[in-house]
Amino acid sequence: MDKLKMHSPDLTDKNIAKIRDLFPNCVAEATDENGKLRLAVDFDQLRQELSDSIIEGPQERYHLNWPGKREALLTANAPIAKTLRPCREESVDFDTTQNLFIEGDNLDALKLLQETYLGKVKMIYIDPPYNTGNDFIYEDDFSEGADEFLKRTNQRSEDGNRLVANNESNGRFHSDWISMIYSRIRLAKNLLSNDGLIFISIDDGEVANLRKVSDEIFGEQNFVAQVAWEKRYTRSNNAKRFYSLKDNILVYRRSEELEKIKEARTEKSDSAYTNPDNDPRGPWATSSYVNPATKDARPNLVYGIENPVTGEMVHHPTHAWKFGRSENQNHIDENRLWWGKDGTAQYPRLKIYLSDQTEGLVPIDVWDYKSSGTTDEGGQEIKKLFDAALFDTPKPTKLIMRMLGIATKPNTDDLVLDFFAGSSSSAHAVLQANAADGGNRRFVMVQLPEALDEKSLAKKAGFDNIAEISKERIRRAGKIILEGETTTVDLLGQKKTDSGKLHPKWNKDVGFRVLKIDTSNMADVHYTPEQTQQDDLLATVDNIKPGRDNPEDLLFQVLVDWGVDLTLPIRRENIQSKTVFFVNHEPYDLIACFDKGITEELVKELATFKPVRVVFRDNGFVSDAVKINVDQIFRQLSPATEVKSI
Repeated sequence: MDKLKMHSPDLTDKNIAKIRDLFPNCVAEATDENGKLRLAVDFDQLRQELSDSIIEGPQERYHLNWPGKREALLTANAPIAKTLRPCREESVDFDTTQNLFIEGDNLDALKLLQETYLGKVKMIYIDPPYNTGNDFIYEDDFSEGADEFLKRTNQRSEDGNRLVANNESNGRFHSDWISMIYSRIRLAKNLLSNDGLIFISIDDGEVANLRKVSDEIFGEQNFVAQVAWEKRYTRSNNAKRFYSLKDNILVYRRSEELEKIKEARTEKSDSAYTNPDNDPRGPWATSSYVNPATKDARPNLVYGIENPVTGEMVHHPTHAWKFGRSENQNHIDENRLWWGKDGTAQYPRLKIYLSDQTEGLVPIDVWDYKSSGTTDEGGQEIKKLFDAALFDTPKPTKLIMRMLGIATKPNTDDLVLDFFAGSSSSAHAVLQANAADGGNRRFVMVQLPEALDEKSLAKKAGFDNIAEISKERIRRAGKIILEGETTTVDLLGQKKTDSGKLHPKWNKDVGFRVLKIDTSNMADVHYTPEQTQQDDLLATVDNIKPGRDNPEDLLFQVLVDWGVDLTLPIRRENIQSKTVFFVNHEPYDLIACFDKGITEELVKELATFKPVRVVFRDNGFVSDAVKINVDQIFRQLSPATEVKSI
């Protein structure tokens, strides 16, 4: 019976595997410093394979570089031996919700989610800390190798919040910030679906660097837009130079699989469609029939069009028409040419019917405050929920709902990720959008429990850290939305005529599972058996840490390691006096039993359920004979089941 690895994936190994698929002769087995065989790249051979294109030495080339880049890449790829521990008491509807709130360092969270949500996230929105010289940023350890990094995370717990003030006097002022964001966006890219979008808020201070970083990670061809969001609309004369009324939002797609991008229609855009001639096809608007190209450029689109009212043959003096003769005749036959209310317009226009506009609107890269909200509105939302201004400049839900209208669809269970959750405006927006259009979008919020200033309003209100406020905001927002006390809005933030009513098909999921990042439940011997001395064997019979054998904790570490959806329903049953977990409905994605004293009879009974996966505690069997027979029992009764132990 194989054992689960119980740590996040080693992305370096995965990259080597990709190279092996392309160039099998460039990857060979090599012995590491511990005498173990592992795959390694033969770079000399790889250079030979790429001899026509490889760049070596000090040749001039366009690329992004900064002090700490290699270490940031190493940090992104290195595995960690940590886990997610469920916290039922801080959750809402733990057993039924499809939403997650992960408390801890987002770099760790992104690594722990690699197996579970690889290529499954439809939209990512992040509002990382701006590099102002006063803000705090995440301080990752860029000074150690992958082995040291893994060893450190195996052998000791976190030292608390890893934060550092990035003062302008720091010689790595920009480099530290870029390194921080680079490793996180690189990991986040793996989670995006091929037709997914990422939106990143940033001010003018780092927008140029962030765009270069994002170009390198996603590829320049996947840059979509640099949106200017009007975050406020009144100037301050206290500024010494220019006063900024906008923030930037960088938008990238995961791949070229996403060809068309449209945003949801609004009542305002639909109001432009009318029906003055009682056309049976319904409301319509018009578009120009005149081609931007001249007659000389498009001679095949030059012809006369008869005005049916005046009988005049109309020619444009300088430009061609947009459509060829045959298509023009179809427009005439279908009564789609509009010559004005009295039929005497100088040139015809083409009717465009509202019923045909099913794809939505082409997005624009300037978002005004009326349609996308302001930071003041975001603050008012917090104040309404808490009766206090607990955050200075939270993003308004209207802004994020506009992104949802571009990146997600209401009739799907699209997954939305925000790993700089802050006050959880993103979660609030997802709940609000679902209530408005009956969608089933799900969210994953990640927030570090960053300690609050002792003098802050939030601290005086009884909160110890930002994560506490973030979770409480979701609880209060969900309750208000369920009670129908909020104005229903469409995905562009425009008030609807049926404001105050919730969509009848809304699933009313306003809950979230709280999972907290912690050190692994497994003892050091699980990861470093070669360092265990013979004298220590008796002390390491159980490879689970003392005090960390809570069965639900162990279950979630298995879910993370095996890449099973962390929001699946979980049922606990007592079978033959043992606690057994059933994950999802039949056929079960996973059955787990971490009790000791497991008998062959229990193994046979569990095999009758024919789960996709089953896991036991390595030392949980009544005898070695039972442990040896487990694989054989499942091969006979449920051959498709994958059997492992911890």
